[in-house]
Amino acid sequence: MDQIELVHSGKAQMDAPLRDVPVSDLDPYSTEVLSNPYPHYAELRRLGPVVWMSRYGVYALPCFAEVKDVLADHATFCSSAGAGLSNFHTEKPWRHPSILLEVDPPEHDRTRQQMVRVLNPASVRALRPQFEAVAEEMVRRFVDLGECDAVPELAAAYPTKVFGDAVGLRPDGRENLMPYGDMVFNGFGPVNDRFRTSLANAAAVPGWISDACKREYLTEGGLGRNLYAGVDKGEITEEEAALLVRSLLSAGLDTTVFTLGNAIVIFARHPRQWAKLRDDPSLVRNAVEEVLRYDGTFHSFYRTTTRPVEIAGVSMEKTQKLLVLTASANRDAKQWPDADAFDITRKTNGQLGFGFGIHACVGQMLARLELEIILTKLAAVAGSLELTDEPEQHFNNTVRGYRRIPIRVTAR
Repeated sequence: MDQIELVHSGKAQMDAPLRDVPVSDLDPYSTEVLSNPYPHYAELRRLGPVVWMSRYGVYALPCFAEVKDVLADHATFCSSAGAGLSNFHTEKPWRHPSILLEVDPPEHDRTRQQMVRVLNPASVRALRPQFEAVAEEMVRRFVDLGECDAVPELAAAYPTKVFGDAVGLRPDGRENLMPYGDMVFNGFGPVNDRFRTSLANAAAVPGWISDACKREYLTEGGLGRNLYAGVDKGEITEEEAALLVRSLLSAGLDTTVFTLGNAIVIFARHPRQWAKLRDDPSLVRNAVEEVLRYDGTFHSFYRTTTRPVEIAGVSMEKTQKLLVLTASANRDAKQWPDADAFDITRKTNGQLGFGFGIHACVGQMLARLELEIILTKLAAVAGSLELTDEPEQHFNNTVRGYRRIPIRVTAR
């Protein structure tokens, strides 16, 4: 617990920036903002491409051009200082930093190469028959229920099953995965009550995660066990392999669960778009990209300057934290006309829901496969999706999704 208190609380580095830089006292981690962040993002974009966030002493980047440029320049805007508000170069991390997400080249290249080896296109394609069989069964049961909560019945059930099996996790204990991810993603923000609560709720989880990542607990042929091939070749250590499996678990489940839930809610609120997908399943890949653009799961993360630099005319010193608002960038009308509209026929090339640059989500092919399969199967048998009550949001400092989605589904 002593380590936890060292996480960035948002109290430091509060000096006002140079004049002529727009200033906002918005708290992007407040429940009010997280409930509906998009009007607040629009206001930040209206203020300018760089906005000083006075509550946390960071510059926010709400517009597409600057977000993409920063993510593309890993040498100037590093990840090794942490992908969250805490600066690992000056503060003690509350957990062991990710050896994939929170390291810079050349170390990053060595560990990412192991993930790319395991998550190559051929290995992901090989999972399709298994994923489709599970989707077929779960979707038919979901539609047969008529009315239910879509989260436990589909949005959480499907990724937990297929992703857990693909990694090679033992069947028991998978209920620990979501609390673990919740804790990790809350930790990217400030030390607020939300983070403390998720930490308390997941008190017993790290022990299970630690065991689940060990070679002997992973099934032969699974993605997790395959990462240990790098140990046998002398390319990584046993400890590094376990940490890479941990990265797979922390980033590969919650985000897909929430994205699938978001998709269900979005389509229920846009029945004409659901009808388009139902009538033309070839739109499914584009539909996934539009869901990620319109209301993606990952809303923000941080980069840190490695040298004095200027962004959109604003000069910054070395070690300055930058709040990179990818979800705001995905609603930038300069990039996508009528950006606040949901349209699965839109050209969504370049959406930033999976990040960009060398730290873009390494498992995005796997996530896309899961989402494309489940939406295709659902569109084949579900005539309509109708919310029977307002969905209950799951509040997290970094990711956006739902804990409850009351829905009525009618068969085609």
